[in-house]
Amino acid sequence: MITASPGGFKGLDYAMKTIAVGLEVVGVAIIVLGALVTFGVFLKRLRKEGGLEELVHQFRRDLGLAILLGLEFLIASDIVGTVAVSLSFHDLGILGLLIGIRTFLSFALQLETTGRWPWQKASLPTGD
Repeated sequence: MITASPGGFKGLDYAMKTIAVGLEVVGVAIIVLGALVTFGVFLKRLRKEGGLEELVHQFRRDLGLAILLGLEFLIASDIVGTVAVSLSFHDLGILGLLIGIRTFLSFALQLETTGRWPWQKASLPTGD
């Protein structure tokens, strides 16, 4: 039960911290499970198809996508954990730094996995 107290919303603070930790766990689980599944698919393809160079490219793309999804949950966790619970300038500065770093990583992974920036449209096949 969420109750108000003279010092603030302690029940709400606890709920927000719990949600933030839950989002962190989901984000880390996505990254770890994505890495394991991607590696398993890589080994299966390697055994069936061979062609190491193309398989490494596919592995890196798939792993990058799993990391991107996990980073989105970690960013959401940072926002919930910082803004919803304690809103000081110090906390906002740390939140901004964390989101900046994770956004840079997301952009770098997007460029690595797709060959283009997130704001660029995918090039259409020319049909040559």
